[in-house]
Parts: sequence; structure tokens; C-alpha cells
Amino acid sequence: MRVLVVEDEERFAAGLRDGLEAEGFAVDVAYDGVDGLWLAREHTYGAIVLDIMLPKLNGYRVCRTLRADGD
Repeated sequence: MRVLVVEDEERFAAGLRDGLEAEGFAVDVAYDGVDGLWLAREHTYGAIVLDIMLPKLNGYRVCRTLRADGD
């Protein structure tokens, strides 16, 4: 399964990525809401780990936009 991690704390994002990859997941990471939204629209993910307090576009708006798109 492919997972998207959207987290602006780079060390925390790396820990999540490493842990998920160790369990066999393919992981993409974005460090702000704009990049996270772009990746979510461009690729198919089984799950998205989405921080709320993100630079450029907060997690609530990312989630709201994806839901409005039908995801």
C-alpha cells in the first residue's frame, strides 16, 4: 500500500516514513500543505497521514479540498 505523510517537522516525518517502510509500505512525504495536496491529487494512496498545523495550507483545508474533489 502507498501512504502519503504530510508533516512539516522533518525529523518526525522521517521517523514516520522509516517506520512505515519497515512495515512494507511505500511512502511519499510532503512538508507543507500545498505539496501534500498536489501529491494527493497526482497519485493514488491507500492512506494519508495529515498534520493539521502545516505551512502554506493547513491540514483542515487540505482535507476539505480532497473531500470536495471526491477523495
